[in-house]
Amino acid sequence: MNILFVIENYLPHIGGVEVVFRNLAEGLVRKGHTATIITHRMKGAASEETINGVKVKRISCLGSRYLFTFLSIPAAISAARKADLVHTTTFNGFFPAWIAAKINRKPLVATIHEVWIGKWREYTDFGFLKSPLHDFIERLIYWLPFVDKYVAVSNSTRKQLLRIGKSEKKTATIYNGVDYDHFNPKKHNGEKIRKKYSLQQNYVLLVYGRPGASKGIEYAIAAMKEISQKLLAAKMLLMLSRDKQYAGKYKQLLQLISKLGLNGKITSIEPVPHSELPSYIKAADCVIVPSISEGFGYTAAEAAAMGKPIVASNTTSLPEVVSGKHILVEPKNSKEIADAVVNMFHGKCHKTKLRKFTIEENVRSYLSVYGTLVEGAAKRTLRSIGRNV
Repeated sequence: MNILFVIENYLPHIGGVEVVFRNLAEGLVRKGHTATIITHRMKGAASEETINGVKVKRISCLGSRYLFTFLSIPAAISAARKADLVHTTTFNGFFPAWIAAKINRKPLVATIHEVWIGKWREYTDFGFLKSPLHDFIERLIYWLPFVDKYVAVSNSTRKQLLRIGKSEKKTATIYNGVDYDHFNPKKHNGEKIRKKYSLQQNYVLLVYGRPGASKGIEYAIAAMKEISQKLLAAKMLLMLSRDKQYAGKYKQLLQLISKLGLNGKITSIEPVPHSELPSYIKAADCVIVPSISEGFGYTAAEAAAMGKPIVASNTTSLPEVVSGKHILVEPKNSKEIADAVVNMFHGKCHKTKLRKFTIEENVRSYLSVYGTLVEGAAKRTLRSIGRNV
Protein backbone atom coordinates (compact mmCIF):
# COMPACT_ATOMS: atom_id res chain seq x y z
CA MET A 1 0.00 0.00 0.00
CA ASN A 2 0.96 3.61 -0.56
CA ILE A 3 0.09 5.72 2.49
CA LEU A 4 0.14 9.53 2.46
CA PHE A 5 0.55 11.26 5.84
CA VAL A 6 -0.37 14.95 6.09
CA ILE A 7 0.84 16.20 9.49
CA GLU A 8 2.02 19.65 10.57
CA ASN A 9 5.20 18.44 12.33
CA TYR A 10 7.74 15.73 11.55
CA LEU A 11 11.48 15.21 11.95
CA PRO A 12 13.63 17.11 12.83
CA HIS A 13 10.90 18.36 15.18
CA ILE A 14 10.57 15.89 18.05
CA GLY A 15 7.52 15.45 20.25
CA GLY A 16 5.05 12.72 21.13
CA VAL A 17 3.05 13.08 17.89
CA GLU A 18 6.19 13.03 15.74
CA VAL A 19 7.38 9.85 17.49
CA VAL A 20 4.00 8.21 16.79
CA PHE A 21 4.16 8.90 13.05
CA ARG A 22 7.87 8.22 12.70
CA ASN A 23 7.43 4.78 14.28
CA LEU A 24 4.38 4.06 12.13
CA ALA A 25 5.78 5.33 8.82
CA GLU A 26 9.13 3.58 9.23
CA GLY A 27 7.34 0.43 10.38
CA LEU A 28 5.23 0.46 7.20
CA VAL A 29 8.35 0.82 5.06
CA ARG A 30 10.00 -2.14 6.81
CA LYS A 31 6.97 -4.22 5.84
CA GLY A 32 7.31 -3.28 2.16
CA HIS A 33 4.78 -0.44 1.96
CA THR A 34 5.35 3.13 0.78
CA ALA A 35 5.04 6.04 3.21
CA THR A 36 5.09 9.71 2.21
CA ILE A 37 4.99 12.59 4.69
CA ILE A 38 3.82 16.11 3.86
CA THR A 39 4.70 18.44 6.71
CA HIS A 40 5.67 22.03 7.44
CA ARG A 41 9.26 23.09 6.84
CA MET A 42 11.26 24.10 9.88
CA LYS A 43 14.18 26.49 9.56
CA GLY A 44 17.26 24.65 8.29
CA ALA A 45 15.37 21.53 7.19
CA ALA A 46 15.54 20.23 3.61
CA SER A 47 12.50 20.78 1.40
CA GLU A 48 12.59 17.11 0.40
CA GLU A 49 14.49 14.08 1.70
CA THR A 50 14.11 10.40 2.48
CA ILE A 51 14.55 9.35 6.11
CA ASN A 52 14.85 5.62 6.78
CA GLY A 53 12.87 4.89 3.63
CA VAL A 54 10.13 7.46 4.35
CA LYS A 55 9.72 10.18 1.73
CA VAL A 56 9.39 13.58 3.40
CA LYS A 57 8.16 16.71 1.59
CA ARG A 58 8.24 19.92 3.63
CA ILE A 59 6.12 22.96 2.81
CA SER A 60 7.53 26.44 3.48
CA CYS A 61 5.02 28.23 5.68
CA LEU A 62 6.68 31.64 6.26
CA GLY A 63 7.67 30.60 9.78
CA SER A 64 4.10 29.82 10.87
CA ARG A 65 2.89 26.24 11.21
CA TYR A 66 -0.69 27.56 11.15
CA LEU A 67 -0.25 28.51 7.48
CA PHE A 68 0.43 24.84 6.77
CA THR A 69 -3.34 24.34 6.76
CA PHE A 70 -3.62 26.37 3.55
CA LEU A 71 -0.21 26.23 1.89
CA SER A 72 -0.02 22.41 1.94
CA ILE A 73 -3.29 21.87 0.06
CA PRO A 74 -1.83 21.72 -3.51
CA ALA A 75 0.94 19.30 -2.50
CA ALA A 76 -1.51 17.13 -0.54
CA ILE A 77 -3.96 16.93 -3.46
CA SER A 78 -1.15 16.00 -5.88
CA ALA A 79 0.35 13.33 -3.60
CA ALA A 80 -3.06 11.84 -2.76
CA ARG A 81 -3.61 10.91 -6.43
CA LYS A 82 -0.93 8.21 -6.13
CA ALA A 83 -1.86 7.13 -2.59
CA ASP A 84 -4.17 4.32 -1.54
CA LEU A 85 -5.13 6.13 1.65
CA VAL A 86 -4.58 9.46 3.42
CA HIS A 87 -3.73 9.59 7.13
CA THR A 88 -3.69 12.72 9.30
CA THR A 89 -4.13 14.00 12.83
CA THR A 90 -5.35 17.16 14.52
CA PHE A 91 -5.05 20.06 13.96
CA ASN A 92 -3.28 21.93 11.15
CA GLY A 93 -2.83 18.90 8.93
CA PHE A 94 -6.45 17.78 9.12
CA PHE A 95 -8.08 20.14 6.61
CA PRO A 96 -5.55 19.74 3.76
CA ALA A 97 -5.70 15.96 4.28
CA TRP A 98 -9.51 16.03 4.25
CA ILE A 99 -9.61 18.09 1.05
CA ALA A 100 -6.99 15.90 -0.67
CA ALA A 101 -8.78 12.69 0.25
CA LYS A 102 -12.21 14.00 -0.74
CA ILE A 103 -11.09 15.34 -4.13
CA ASN A 104 -9.23 12.12 -4.97
CA ARG A 105 -11.87 9.84 -3.44
CA LYS A 106 -9.38 8.16 -1.14
CA PRO A 107 -10.11 6.77 2.36
CA LEU A 108 -9.18 9.12 5.21
CA VAL A 109 -7.91 8.05 8.65
CA ALA A 110 -7.51 10.58 11.48
CA THR A 111 -5.51 9.73 14.59
CA ILE A 112 -6.98 11.50 17.63
CA HIS A 113 -4.79 12.03 20.67
CA GLU A 114 -7.26 13.89 22.89
CA VAL A 115 -10.65 15.57 22.62
CA TRP A 116 -10.54 19.03 24.17
CA ILE A 117 -13.98 20.34 23.22
CA GLY A 118 -15.13 22.64 26.02
CA LYS A 119 -11.74 22.39 27.79
CA TRP A 120 -9.42 24.68 25.83
CA ARG A 121 -9.34 27.32 28.56
CA GLU A 122 -8.46 24.69 31.17
CA TYR A 123 -5.86 22.78 29.14
CA THR A 124 -4.04 25.70 27.46
CA ASP A 125 -2.81 29.21 28.14
CA PHE A 126 -4.97 30.56 25.30
CA GLY A 127 -6.96 33.73 25.91
CA PHE A 128 -10.68 34.46 25.57
CA LEU A 129 -10.49 34.77 21.79
CA LYS A 130 -8.05 31.98 20.91
CA SER A 131 -9.70 29.34 23.11
CA PRO A 132 -13.18 29.52 21.54
CA LEU A 133 -11.61 29.67 18.06
CA HIS A 134 -9.73 26.40 18.66
CA ASP A 135 -12.85 24.90 20.23
CA PHE A 136 -14.81 25.78 17.07
CA ILE A 137 -12.10 24.30 14.81
CA GLU A 138 -12.08 21.07 16.80
CA ARG A 139 -15.88 20.78 16.64
CA LEU A 140 -15.66 21.36 12.86
CA ILE A 141 -13.15 18.52 12.51
CA TYR A 142 -15.58 16.05 14.09
CA TRP A 143 -18.57 17.49 12.24
CA LEU A 144 -17.08 17.20 8.73
CA PRO A 145 -18.17 14.10 6.82
CA PHE A 146 -15.87 11.81 4.84
CA VAL A 147 -13.58 10.72 7.66
CA ASP A 148 -13.60 6.93 7.33
CA LYS A 149 -11.97 6.12 10.66
CA TYR A 150 -11.09 8.01 13.82
CA VAL A 151 -8.28 6.13 15.56
CA ALA A 152 -7.91 6.92 19.27
CA VAL A 153 -4.54 6.39 20.94
CA SER A 154 -6.16 5.04 24.11
CA ASN A 155 -9.52 3.77 25.32
CA SER A 156 -9.85 7.00 27.27
CA THR A 157 -9.66 9.02 24.04
CA ARG A 158 -12.06 6.66 22.28
CA LYS A 159 -14.61 7.19 25.05
CA GLN A 160 -14.22 10.94 24.50
CA LEU A 161 -15.00 10.44 20.80
CA LEU A 162 -18.07 8.37 21.61
CA ARG A 163 -19.30 11.02 24.05
CA ILE A 164 -19.28 13.69 21.31
CA GLY A 165 -21.32 11.48 19.00
CA LYS A 166 -18.83 9.46 16.95
CA SER A 167 -20.10 5.93 16.35
CA GLU A 168 -18.51 2.67 17.52
CA LYS A 169 -18.11 1.69 13.86
CA LYS A 170 -16.24 4.89 12.96
CA THR A 171 -13.79 4.66 15.88
CA ALA A 172 -11.04 2.30 17.01
CA THR A 173 -8.32 2.23 19.66
CA ILE A 174 -4.71 1.71 18.57
CA TYR A 175 -2.16 2.40 21.28
CA ASN A 176 0.98 4.29 20.35
CA GLY A 177 4.12 2.19 20.00
CA VAL A 178 7.15 2.42 22.29
CA ASP A 179 10.64 1.47 21.13
CA TYR A 180 11.53 -1.02 23.87
CA ASP A 181 14.92 -1.69 22.35
CA HIS A 182 15.77 2.00 22.76
CA PHE A 183 14.20 2.23 26.23
CA ASN A 184 16.06 -0.82 27.51
CA PRO A 185 17.51 -0.13 31.00
CA LYS A 186 20.36 -2.58 30.38
CA LYS A 187 21.68 -0.40 27.55
CA HIS A 188 21.98 2.85 29.47
CA ASN A 189 24.02 4.30 32.32
CA GLY A 190 22.48 6.89 34.60
CA GLU A 191 25.48 7.32 36.87
CA LYS A 192 27.16 9.73 34.43
CA ILE A 193 24.09 11.98 34.59
CA ARG A 194 23.95 11.85 38.39
CA LYS A 195 27.64 12.73 38.53
CA LYS A 196 27.22 15.55 35.99
CA TYR A 197 24.66 17.26 38.25
CA SER A 198 26.29 16.17 41.57
CA LEU A 199 23.33 13.95 42.49
CA GLN A 200 25.21 10.81 43.60
CA GLN A 201 23.81 11.01 47.15
CA ASN A 202 20.36 12.31 46.25
CA TYR A 203 16.90 10.85 45.72
CA VAL A 204 16.35 12.09 42.18
CA LEU A 205 12.93 13.01 40.81
CA LEU A 206 12.56 13.56 37.07
CA VAL A 207 9.83 15.56 35.31
CA TYR A 208 10.17 15.86 31.55
CA GLY A 209 8.22 16.74 28.41
CA ARG A 210 6.27 19.71 27.08
CA PRO A 211 5.38 22.42 29.61
CA GLY A 212 1.89 22.90 28.19
CA ALA A 213 -0.91 23.79 30.61
CA SER A 214 -2.39 20.27 30.34
CA LYS A 215 0.86 18.74 31.64
CA GLY A 216 0.39 20.09 35.18
CA ILE A 217 4.11 20.73 35.76
CA GLU A 218 3.36 23.45 38.32
CA TYR A 219 1.78 20.85 40.63
CA ALA A 220 4.97 18.77 40.65
CA ILE A 221 6.99 21.92 41.40
CA ALA A 222 4.67 22.91 44.24
CA ALA A 223 4.86 19.36 45.64
CA MET A 224 8.64 19.73 45.92
CA LYS A 225 8.17 22.21 48.77
CA GLU A 226 6.76 19.48 51.02
CA ILE A 227 8.89 16.70 49.56
CA SER A 228 12.11 18.57 50.37
CA GLN A 229 10.99 18.98 53.99
CA LYS A 230 10.31 15.25 54.44
CA LEU A 231 13.11 13.90 52.23
CA LEU A 232 16.18 16.09 52.73
CA ALA A 233 18.08 14.25 49.98
CA ALA A 234 15.38 14.80 47.34
CA LYS A 235 16.29 16.80 44.24
CA MET A 236 14.25 17.35 41.08
CA LEU A 237 15.47 17.51 37.49
CA LEU A 238 13.12 19.46 35.25
CA MET A 239 13.68 18.74 31.55
CA LEU A 240 11.14 20.78 29.59
CA SER A 241 10.79 21.74 25.94
CA ARG A 242 12.13 25.21 25.10
CA ASP A 243 10.03 25.57 21.94
CA LYS A 244 8.77 29.11 21.25
CA GLN A 245 5.16 28.13 21.84
CA TYR A 246 5.97 27.17 25.45
CA ALA A 247 8.23 30.14 26.26
CA GLY A 248 5.59 31.92 28.35
CA LYS A 249 4.69 28.85 30.38
CA TYR A 250 8.33 27.91 30.89
CA LYS A 251 9.06 31.39 32.26
CA GLN A 252 6.10 31.10 34.65
CA LEU A 253 7.41 27.77 35.95
CA LEU A 254 10.87 29.22 36.61
CA GLN A 255 9.24 32.11 38.48
CA LEU A 256 7.25 29.63 40.57
CA ILE A 257 10.44 27.79 41.53
CA SER A 258 11.98 31.05 42.72
CA LYS A 259 8.81 32.15 44.51
CA LEU A 260 8.71 28.88 46.49
CA GLY A 261 12.40 29.13 47.32
CA LEU A 262 13.22 25.88 45.50
CA ASN A 263 16.17 26.98 43.36
CA GLY A 264 18.47 24.73 45.38
CA LYS A 265 16.11 21.77 45.11
CA ILE A 266 15.02 21.93 41.46
CA THR A 267 17.43 22.07 38.53
CA SER A 268 16.05 23.01 35.12
CA ILE A 269 18.10 21.31 32.41
CA GLU A 270 18.17 21.58 28.63
CA PRO A 271 16.14 19.01 26.66
CA VAL A 272 18.36 16.28 25.22
CA PRO A 273 18.17 14.37 21.92
CA HIS A 274 15.88 11.35 21.89
CA SER A 275 18.95 9.12 21.78
CA GLU A 276 20.10 10.41 25.20
CA LEU A 277 16.72 10.46 26.95
CA PRO A 278 16.88 6.89 28.38
CA SER A 279 20.08 7.71 30.28
CA TYR A 280 18.31 10.59 32.05
CA ILE A 281 15.39 8.36 32.94
CA LYS A 282 17.87 5.76 34.19
CA ALA A 283 19.47 8.43 36.42
CA ALA A 284 16.16 9.08 38.21
CA ASP A 285 14.89 7.30 41.31
CA CYS A 286 11.30 8.28 40.50
CA VAL A 287 9.53 9.86 37.50
CA ILE A 288 6.60 12.21 38.11
CA VAL A 289 3.84 12.55 35.48
CA PRO A 290 1.55 15.29 36.88
CA SER A 291 -0.65 15.70 33.79
CA ILE A 292 -4.17 17.09 33.94
CA SER A 293 -4.96 15.29 30.68
CA GLU A 294 -3.14 12.77 28.47
CA GLY A 295 -4.11 11.13 25.20
CA PHE A 296 -1.59 8.32 25.67
CA GLY A 297 1.24 9.31 28.01
CA TYR A 298 4.64 8.53 26.50
CA THR A 299 6.41 9.72 29.66
CA ALA A 300 4.64 7.08 31.75
CA ALA A 301 5.22 4.33 29.17
CA GLU A 302 8.91 5.20 28.74
CA ALA A 303 9.56 5.39 32.48
CA ALA A 304 7.84 2.02 32.97
CA ALA A 305 9.94 0.51 30.17
CA MET A 306 13.06 1.74 31.99
CA GLY A 307 11.86 0.06 35.20
CA LYS A 308 11.45 3.34 37.09
CA PRO A 309 8.92 4.00 39.88
CA ILE A 310 6.24 6.40 38.68
CA VAL A 311 3.95 8.89 40.41
CA ALA A 312 1.22 9.80 37.91
CA SER A 313 -2.13 11.54 37.82
CA ASN A 314 -5.14 9.26 37.95
CA THR A 315 -6.73 10.78 34.86
CA THR A 316 -7.65 10.09 31.23
CA SER A 317 -5.27 7.51 29.68
CA LEU A 318 -2.60 7.31 32.40
CA PRO A 319 -4.23 4.44 34.37
CA GLU A 320 -4.20 2.44 31.10
CA VAL A 321 -0.53 3.11 30.38
CA VAL A 322 1.30 3.19 33.71
CA SER A 323 2.72 -0.10 35.04
CA GLY A 324 5.51 -1.47 37.20
CA LYS A 325 6.02 0.33 40.52
CA HIS A 326 3.56 3.21 40.59
CA ILE A 327 1.18 5.37 42.59
CA LEU A 328 -1.76 7.20 41.01
CA VAL A 329 -2.78 10.56 42.50
CA GLU A 330 -5.57 13.05 42.08
CA PRO A 331 -4.87 15.56 39.27
CA LYS A 332 -3.92 19.10 40.32
CA ASN A 333 -3.14 17.89 43.84
CA SER A 334 0.39 18.79 44.97
CA LYS A 335 -0.21 17.33 48.43
CA GLU A 336 -1.02 13.91 46.97
CA ILE A 337 2.05 14.07 44.71
CA ALA A 338 4.25 14.86 47.71
CA ASP A 339 2.74 12.06 49.81
CA ALA A 340 3.13 9.62 46.93
CA VAL A 341 6.82 10.47 46.43
CA VAL A 342 7.49 9.98 50.16
CA ASN A 343 5.64 6.64 50.10
CA MET A 344 7.59 5.61 47.00
CA PHE A 345 10.85 6.43 48.79
CA HIS A 346 9.80 4.05 51.58
CA GLY A 347 8.83 1.33 49.10
CA LYS A 348 5.07 1.71 49.54
CA CYS A 349 3.49 1.50 46.08
CA HIS A 350 1.50 -0.63 43.65
CA LYS A 351 3.46 -3.19 41.68
CA THR A 352 2.21 -4.62 38.39
CA LYS A 353 3.72 -6.44 35.45
CA LEU A 354 5.17 -4.17 32.73
CA ARG A 355 2.50 -3.40 30.16
CA LYS A 356 4.01 -3.21 26.68
CA PHE A 357 2.83 -1.12 23.74
CA THR A 358 4.97 -2.36 20.88
CA ILE A 359 5.60 -0.65 17.56
CA GLU A 360 4.95 -3.98 15.84
CA GLU A 361 1.43 -4.18 17.28
CA ASN A 362 0.80 -0.52 16.42
CA VAL A 363 1.83 -1.00 12.76
CA ARG A 364 -0.09 -4.27 12.46
CA SER A 365 -3.27 -2.66 13.83
CA TYR A 366 -3.05 0.31 11.46
CA LEU A 367 -2.47 -2.02 8.51
CA SER A 368 -5.64 -3.87 9.46
CA VAL A 369 -7.60 -0.59 9.45
CA TYR A 370 -5.98 0.51 6.18
CA GLY A 371 -6.68 -2.81 4.49
CA THR A 372 -10.36 -2.77 5.39
CA LEU A 373 -10.83 0.81 4.19
CA VAL A 374 -8.89 0.37 0.92
CA GLU A 375 -10.79 -2.82 0.13
CA GLY A 376 -14.09 -1.06 0.83
CA ALA A 377 -13.11 1.86 -1.41
CA ALA A 378 -12.18 -0.54 -4.24
CA LYS A 379 -15.56 -2.29 -3.99
CA ARG A 380 -17.39 1.05 -4.11
CA THR A 381 -15.42 2.04 -7.20
CA LEU A 382 -16.28 -1.23 -8.94
CA ARG A 383 -19.97 -0.81 -8.11
CA SER A 384 -19.85 2.75 -9.45
CA ILE A 385 -18.25 1.55 -12.70
CA GLY A 386 -20.88 -1.17 -13.01
CA ARG A 387 -23.71 1.31 -12.66
CA ASN A 388 -22.20 3.54 -15.33
CA VAL A 389 -21.63 0.78 -17.90
